Amino acid sequence: MFDTILIANRGEIACRVMETARAMGLRTVAVYSDADAAAKHVQMADVAVCIGGAAPAESYLRGEKIIAAAQETGAQAIHPGYGFLSENPEFVDAVEAAGLTFVGPSAAAIRKMGLKDAAKALMQEAGVPVVPGYHGTDQDPEMLAREAEAIGYPVLIKAVAGGGGKGMRLVEQAGDFADGLERAKAEARTAFGNDVVLIEKFVSQPRHIEVQVFGDGTRAVHLFERDCSLQRRHQKVIEEAPAPGMTEEMRAAMGAAGVRAAEAIGYKGAGTVEFIVDGSDGLKPDGFWFMEMNTRLQVEHPVTEEITGVDLVEWQIRVAAGEPLPVAQEDLTITGHAFEARLYAEDVPAGFLPATGTLDHLAFPEGVRADSGVRSGDTISPHYDPMIAKLTVHGPTRAVALRKLARALRETEVAGTVTNLAFLGALAEHGGFGAGEVDTGLIARDLDALTVQPVVSPEVLAGAALEAAGLGDPGAFDRGFTLWQPLDRTIVLRSSDEVTCRVQVTGPDSAEVDVAGEAVSAVHRGGRWWLNGAPGPKVHAAGGHMTVLQDYGIPVDVVDPLDRAGEAAGGDGITLAPMPGKVVTVFVKAGQSVAAGDRLAVLEAMKMEHTLTAGLDGTVAEVLVSDGDQVEAGAPLIRLDDLNDDA
Repeated sequence: MFDTILIANRGEIACRVMETARAMGLRTVAVYSDADAAAKHVQMADVAVCIGGAAPAESYLRGEKIIAAAQETGAQAIHPGYGFLSENPEFVDAVEAAGLTFVGPSAAAIRKMGLKDAAKALMQEAGVPVVPGYHGTDQDPEMLAREAEAIGYPVLIKAVAGGGGKGMRLVEQAGDFADGLERAKAEARTAFGNDVVLIEKFVSQPRHIEVQVFGDGTRAVHLFERDCSLQRRHQKVIEEAPAPGMTEEMRAAMGAAGVRAAEAIGYKGAGTVEFIVDGSDGLKPDGFWFMEMNTRLQVEHPVTEEITGVDLVEWQIRVAAGEPLPVAQEDLTITGHAFEARLYAEDVPAGFLPATGTLDHLAFPEGVRADSGVRSGDTISPHYDPMIAKLTVHGPTRAVALRKLARALRETEVAGTVTNLAFLGALAEHGGFGAGEVDTGLIARDLDALTVQPVVSPEVLAGAALEAAGLGDPGAFDRGFTLWQPLDRTIVLRSSDEVTCRVQVTGPDSAEVDVAGEAVSAVHRGGRWWLNGAPGPKVHAAGGHMTVLQDYGIPVDVVDPLDRAGEAAGGDGITLAPMPGKVVTVFVKAGQSVAAGDRLAVLEAMKMEHTLTAGLDGTVAEVLVSDGDQVEAGAPLIRLDDLNDDA
């Protein structure tokens, strides 16, 4: 066993690997970019080495810098985490050539599974069922269109390299194929440097069920399945284990197929074999097909750890050090049920756009496993994935575990940036999901119901008004008022709309708040406000911005009337960059007529492409950017003249 391990990653996975390594008595080495100098994983490590600039290509993707850091710090092994270089066979070769141990599979195994088309052919030889489709090398667009017709719509266009939903497009009819192919290839080139695609039949009521496998290079076992069907744009949102509705017969068939896949390539370490499952008529042993194998630890591995009691990272480290598999298949059992929810900084009402910002406040409730690489005060960087945390719960049954998840989400506190917390909460309380009616189309079908904005109650606004008046702390009932005026103040708040509140202190521990004509009685006792007889919400304030920590966090701003004159932003006719990024393509030119919903440009940010569309019918008055331009959040991109503007 080696004594020092370098983690070639950042964020929550780097922290998670360090926790196990330290528990095993190992010394840990972190690497970091300029942007991550004060990051949590850097402070957790025994030693930390800066490896370059903020962009991944300048730091976390520079294998030679990472290997040099390992050699300089005396690390004998490198754990890649997931993402970045975790599935790069050239990096594995370089690590081993330097006399170091790679904590993961061999370069040969990664190569065999790295391209989806070759992997499917290999799986067919191993007796693993595969989805009907075209996996050839001919990339002529007309030929690919003919293959799609032969397979039958709907089809999925998928990049043969990489994963995570990048370079993937669902095409439901022939007329959309050319555009879907162009966008899939463009995204694949950006993400993986490889724009080769394959085409697969799209299963109309699909479930995404994957099998956790683990090998020592000679034999393999499976640690049962995970259901990852709750997805949006092919990105997993909530995962669970075991899969609802799973039968012992199908579990045995899927597990055996996963083990055959791992042993066919001499797999070493933790890996995941992903299957697409036909969920239209229950789960059947002949209704699943191989999609791909991820030759690394998965983001959702905690749910498997919770139901099996296995520390997969410890297994990775021990097998990498030369130990055999610690158990036989018959030694592994399932106990209870587990869920994992991925908490992201993203703007759900704006179409789930990734967001940046400072986490002014971050707190998780007791009884939940929170894997996180950030803390209160940290910044969500535009250079990396905007994950805040993975929240994992375990219970004796699915129903109990789901109730624990719903409560954990309601009690999680985040302030300072927009998040998908309310969306996750709505999913956890969704009736169909609770009944186990799970497929990859659930979110798209019920998106409107899952993204309904909460009704902001008078009590919520009263709590915000008391905080804005400086009355949030006990014993501060004269804060924000003068000695020469009555203890009475008018405050304008903006949540979904602007609301005028009047705060009047009526005693040493009481106040009345008029919220747009509705009276809220406030009494301070036990260290908190009670509003209309019920406990008032916690409020986190930072400057003129507040977050009421109720209903997953409600942002409320204090409106300064003097600032209104400066709020004449460009108007609905200006398309602004929703986040920092690179302009990939501009589709319009000055003088061109567009209709609401027409594509204007594609912006690449946070490893994904985002299509920006016209918000109204009009004429393009001015194009302010060009293909390839780097822009900041809020930068004006395109200005339209409204056709309905009589001026």
